[in-house]
Formats: sequence, structure tokens, C-alpha cells
Amino acid sequence: MTQTAISCSAMRGGTSKGLVFLADDLPGDRASRDAVLLAAMGSPDPREIDGMGGSHPLTSKVAVVSQSPRDNADVEYLFLQVWPDRAEVSDSQNCGNMLAAVGPFAIERGLVGARDGVTPVRIWMQNTETLAIASVQTPDGLVRYDGGARIDGVPGTHAPIPIEFADTAGSSCGALLPTGRVVDVIEGSRVTCIDNGMPVVCLTASDFGLSGQESPASLEGNLSLTKQVEALRLAAGPMMNLGDVTNSTVPKMSLLSPPAHGGAVSTRTFIPHRVHEAIGVFGAVSVATACVLPGSVAHAVADLSGAPSGSAEGPAAGPAAGSGEGSAGGPASASVDVEVEHPTGFFTVTLQVEARDGGISVRKSALLRTARLLMRGEVMVPSSVWTQGAAL
Repeated sequence: MTQTAISCSAMRGGTSKGLVFLADDLPGDRASRDAVLLAAMGSPDPREIDGMGGSHPLTSKVAVVSQSPRDNADVEYLFLQVWPDRAEVSDSQNCGNMLAAVGPFAIERGLVGARDGVTPVRIWMQNTETLAIASVQTPDGLVRYDGGARIDGVPGTHAPIPIEFADTAGSSCGALLPTGRVVDVIEGSRVTCIDNGMPVVCLTASDFGLSGQESPASLEGNLSLTKQVEALRLAAGPMMNLGDVTNSTVPKMSLLSPPAHGGAVSTRTFIPHRVHEAIGVFGAVSVATACVLPGSVAHAVADLSGAPSGSAEGPAAGPAAGSGEGSAGGPASASVDVEVEHPTGFFTVTLQVEARDGGISVRKSALLRTARLLMRGEVMVPSSVWTQGAAL
């Protein structure tokens, strides 16, 4: 045979799309695995015409799933970004959109037994070593994909998949505020560097002469802006404990402005060189967290009712923010919905926050996604790629 067949599923997860594999169906070593995935997706080629990739970072993604040996998890999930325009497979970030496909896939492939009604799937996210719990609708023990839930960026309605996260603060950078400050001045701009599941640098759009309502295409075409944003990103990387980020997908750069459509804040997010047509799951969680953090650049532009008040001088202003440790007096807890506007609609993030000692601690976050199984079968790769990859 001149081609090797690999079992997989093509799935939409949230506003992303990609291939989902069982870990046992891929080569065991990284070099071989990456060579196979590049061939499967048709990369490097901007069109990915000779593979299953969709010619955009949001549609050129891979999820690798396996049974978990952990007592607190059912399955392990490794997210891999396959870049359309270069021969690179990156595991430097998580993806909360493809995460939405992991629960249904795990049930479909027998890694998790389905209940009659709703099946919770405990997912260990290997990229950030954190836990998520996805609740998948399984009437009569079968995964249901149709339903009445709508998410912006995806046409139609589908079965809801609520996902809950805990302990994501500092999952990539080591602290919710990796610089130890609510506001930093980098390359002459006031920014908030934050990591609640995704390293994000929050920027004020008006500081760059923007309204914040520009289209992704117009922002990508603004060469002066893209150079400014990239220079700031490269400078922020070491400050956020990420090292040299020249070839990294993080941190994400999010231009923030006052809401235009009734939400809490408006966003335009570089991921990091293309501008997202929506916003990533964990990117939205980090931005929403910044919105409830007094003194941050996000808090300054956000229109957020019901959020606890506090001073940026308290514990929330330092690296320990989000640690979940309460005060002896029993801090007040509140659930806050933050509607994050993006170019194609809204993303609602629910935060469980505590106001304590004049600061804010984020205890838990939750959101709603949908997913759909698009196709399952075998993806074909040249047999020589599998063989050559194994020899590397």
C-alpha cells in the first residue's frame, strides 16, 4: 500500500474544527506523530489542499484523546495546533473550543460509559495540566448533537455542552497575574497581562487609535498596527514567564473597547498573527476575569453590572490572585456573568468570584459550547511519511 489509514473523527468543537484521534492510533514518538499530522492536514500549504485542514488556524486543529490513569479524570486531552502555512505542530496552548468535542468523542469511542440523560465527562487537559468537566446530553445512552443551544459564530442550534473549569488561574504562566501587577507599561502601552486558562495581554483599542469595532480583515491589513502588537507580544512573553515567544502561539493579544451591543466588553483578538473571527474559549475566560479585576485595563473599559467591588491593592493585585484561598472570616462569593463581545457575536463566561480583603479571587469558571460529529472513518497519509517520521 502507498498510503496508511488512521482512524479518526472530523468534529466541530465550539467555533473550531479539526480531527480527533485516539492516542493509540497515532505514532508514539512526537517526531513521527507530528509528521503524520502534518500530512493528514495537508500542511505546510496555505490552502491545505492536499489534506483535511481548512486553511485557517481555527479549522486546522487536532485533539488527541486517551483513557486517563488519574482518579479525578476519565480521559486525557492533548490539543495540537497544526499551522497551515508552516511545518509546525504546536502544543504550547490549550483549546477550549475543541475541548467541547472531547466529551462526545470519548463517549462515542467507548472511553466513557454513557448515562441515560446527561453524562459528565471529566477531562484532564494535558497542555495546561488542569481539569474540565463537560456535561454531554445522552438520552437513551446515545450522544445527542441536535438541540436548542446557540453559540455565536456557529449557524443553527445544537445540544448544549456546559463546561466547568476550576484551578485554571496561572495554568501556563504560574500565576493569574504573571508579572505580579494589575497594569504594566510595555512598549509605551498600558496593558494587563493575565492567565486564567490562556495567557492574554489586554490592550485598550483607543490607545492604538482604534474604535475596537474594526473587522478582523482590516486589522490584519493594518501593517503598522500588526507590527506594534507583535513587538508588544514579544516583549510581554518573558515578563509572563513564557520565555521567547517568537515562534509561540501565546500570549494572545486582545484589543478591548467599551461594549457596542449590550455586552460587558468588546474584543478583537490576535491569535497571535491572525485576528480571531470570534474569541477562543480560554481567551474569553481570561478577558472576563480581567473585567472583574479592579484597576485592570479591561475593568476600565468594561460595562459590568453586579461584579464585586474592591481595590486593586488587595491580594487580587498580586500573583496569588485566583488561588482560591479564602480568608478566615469567610469571604463573600458571587456568580457573575460576563458577556464578551467579539466580531461575530457574544461569548458568555460565568465566573464564581470572591471579594476578600479588598480584592477579587476567581474560584471557578463555566461556559456553554456545542459540538457536532461531522464524519468518522480513516484519514489517509502517505505510508512513506509514517515510515520516515519513525526514523527521525
